[in-house]
Amino acid sequence: MQYRKDRYGNPISILGYGCMRFTSKAGKIDLDKAEKEIMAAIRGGVNYFDTAYIYPGSEAALGEILKRNNARDQISIATKLPHYLLKKPDSMEKYFQEQLRRLQTDHVDYYLMHMLTDIKSWERIKGLGIADWLDEKKKSGAIRQVGFSYHGNSDMFCQLIDAYDWDFCQIQYNYLDEHTQAGVTGLQYASKKGIPVVIMEPLRGGRLVNNLPPDAVKAFQDSDKKRSPAEWAFRWLWNQQEVTCVLSGMNSMEMVQENIRSADEARPGEFTAADFALIEKVKSAINARMKVGCTGCRYCMPCPHHVDIPGTFAAYNRRYTDGKFMGWKEYFMCTALRKNNTGAGMCIQCGHCELHCPQQIPIRQKLQEAKKELEGPVYKIGSKVIKLVMKY
Repeated sequence: MQYRKDRYGNPISILGYGCMRFTSKAGKIDLDKAEKEIMAAIRGGVNYFDTAYIYPGSEAALGEILKRNNARDQISIATKLPHYLLKKPDSMEKYFQEQLRRLQTDHVDYYLMHMLTDIKSWERIKGLGIADWLDEKKKSGAIRQVGFSYHGNSDMFCQLIDAYDWDFCQIQYNYLDEHTQAGVTGLQYASKKGIPVVIMEPLRGGRLVNNLPPDAVKAFQDSDKKRSPAEWAFRWLWNQQEVTCVLSGMNSMEMVQENIRSADEARPGEFTAADFALIEKVKSAINARMKVGCTGCRYCMPCPHHVDIPGTFAAYNRRYTDGKFMGWKEYFMCTALRKNNTGAGMCIQCGHCELHCPQQIPIRQKLQEAKKELEGPVYKIGSKVIKLVMKY
């Protein structure tokens, strides 16, 4: 197993265990199966385990498995505060104490604000006293390091990085999202500030393994390096020194074994020109399904009316590469989960964006197409509900 350092010099395995996708039986986590997989990962050198308050049964399962095997001190636990559920200052303590009980521990090693979406979401919980509460928990040792997980564009991500003295962060990043979400811009920005970056969705929820077009599958099969699509995706990430840890939602012994082997062998900077060319060939095969040829260059930004144009097009494209639900989910997270909606519906057809687009995309037309497909009744109702829930 290879290790990289957190902000304070502690080793973090480059492969992290994502605890959201444990196998279930009759609606309950198969604890015995998960135990075998988790303990195999620990024996293989994995020391970073990621869960969250809202992952059904996950925190309790992880806590029980660690207790059964007296393994708590062998690993670091990362879990997340559901800040979007906070209504009053004492709510954060209530949720945190419940998480400690579930995890059967007296401290959390890495504590994240779950899914911060913009500066406004951070300012809202700052108004509830979150900064002082986190400082007190760090002083007491109940929380060792503080970070946040993020879905959104790189501009807002960089603003969030500057908004607090974070110890680490977590972003969605993979070879298809190199220039969307926080992207390589966000990755490098955080790294330059000395903030470790944990990667989620390295396989886009399995889509970079199970939903590849035939041309992409053939490109991998024709390579002299006999690697699975998953291994190529992980190695593309580990090739970048700025990546600290890559999470994998492993729910089979085969996944655990293959990923540990890859993490044993991978080295930063190992990719050759041929390796990069292969990834570009695979991306081209995937992108052939896309509806908008947006590269995420962001020359169209900022929009005078706050439309997240690259984010909208990324979600619109994902609707056709990963399925309707995944496209809608990404669009909702990146546009509706904010104090001020940044969706295509905010476009007033001013045309300012088209003056700067190097791809000469008919942006106004494509935004209207995206709006028609992504902003249905569920989106509109959900947008209103989330404002009430988050007190916006």
